[in-house]
Amino acid sequence: MKKKVILAYSGGLDTTVIIPWLKENQDCDIIAVCVDVGQAADWKAITKRAIATGASACYVADVKKEYVEEYIWPALKAGAVYEDKYLLGTSTARPLIAKVLVEYARKEKAQAIAHGATGKGNDQVRFDLGIMALAPDLEIIAPWRTWKLKSRQDEMRYLARRKIAIPMKKKNSYSMDDNLWHISHEGLELEDPAAEPQYKKMLSMIVTPEKAPNKAEYVDIEFEKGIPVALNGKKMEGIALINALNKIGGANGVGISDIVENRVVGMKSRGVYETPGGTILYYAHQELEHLCLDRQTYSFKQQVSLKLGELIYGGLWFTPLRQAISAFIDSTQESVNGKVRVKLYKGSISAAGATSPNSLYNSSLASFTTGELFNHADAKGFIKLYGLPVLVRSLMEQEKKSGAKSPAAAQTNPAKKRTSQAKPKTQSRSVSTKKK
Repeated sequence: MKKKVILAYSGGLDTTVIIPWLKENQDCDIIAVCVDVGQAADWKAITKRAIATGASACYVADVKKEYVEEYIWPALKAGAVYEDKYLLGTSTARPLIAKVLVEYARKEKAQAIAHGATGKGNDQVRFDLGIMALAPDLEIIAPWRTWKLKSRQDEMRYLARRKIAIPMKKKNSYSMDDNLWHISHEGLELEDPAAEPQYKKMLSMIVTPEKAPNKAEYVDIEFEKGIPVALNGKKMEGIALINALNKIGGANGVGISDIVENRVVGMKSRGVYETPGGTILYYAHQELEHLCLDRQTYSFKQQVSLKLGELIYGGLWFTPLRQAISAFIDSTQESVNGKVRVKLYKGSISAAGATSPNSLYNSSLASFTTGELFNHADAKGFIKLYGLPVLVRSLMEQEKKSGAKSPAAAQTNPAKKRTSQAKPKTQSRSVSTKKK
């Protein structure tokens, strides 16, 4: 009986090569599974290509709604970003894809799952860890870690020798990944950190800021418990809202990120990410949190968000720590309700106002006009106590320089003064006892 292998199939160069390669090198039945997380794809053509290339079946799983609600929104609510720039577009999709692959493997009674991630990339880690967490008994096949093909050019020659159509153009062979949230670009001139990205031939969702309109566009976003629920006054579910913001942001040149990042495997790589709608949502969400979260919660959430970004980037979605962090984040978002207006202009975003029923902003406290809740005289005592460590250290430094204790320094050590005053009293009582 042939071994059944579930292949994570995109119809791109890597997975197009993998089907004939697996059939030539292993006696197996290949079932292609396409996971629709919002990428621009002709699924009928891709399914036809999988079958023509040698797959016994090809399934398309539409999980866009789950992707938005169970993966994108948790990252957004956390404000999770990797290394200051990357909004985790590919990283959030990979664990869901791994989950779907496992589900089909169980359904088809397959013994293995194959994917086209390279041995240098992050995705191999994300796929492998996701499969390991959900189905540790399944074999994982990653041809890039074993075959003799060394480059995309080798892959194209491999297909040409077998008279299989190459699903890309040689002159525009960026390594790309796209979904509802973003598009990533790697390769070509981006492999030289000193080279300027060729945005004219690269960008798909966003116009360059130079070509954006000369007039600013305002966008109103409403949030409930940290989740965006309405755009410009119209209630919208997640997929439609993200698609609409992608168009708005893209038309205004918003959401381009060029980053040299640290991959999980240890090397640095450079990528350009297009995340127009996500960039707007992250900005607006943060503005609302500034209004609704107290200082201690916001400060601690910043630390947690940094860790969550690292976990998601590193493929550790299905872990107790990620789940615990998400639970904490959810608790902070109970009060993150309200409306935010942002201004988009030639690639930039700026705040244009926010309102919330849970706002912690109190005009009586914040205004320069003295209100009933604040007495300016109270500030003196607060600053004295708040700055006590500063004062004590300054006095110590002053004493070291002068060699003599200052009067102020003596006053700051009342315990020593009390001890010196207590000794005569003790001696007096001792003498009195002797006389008796």
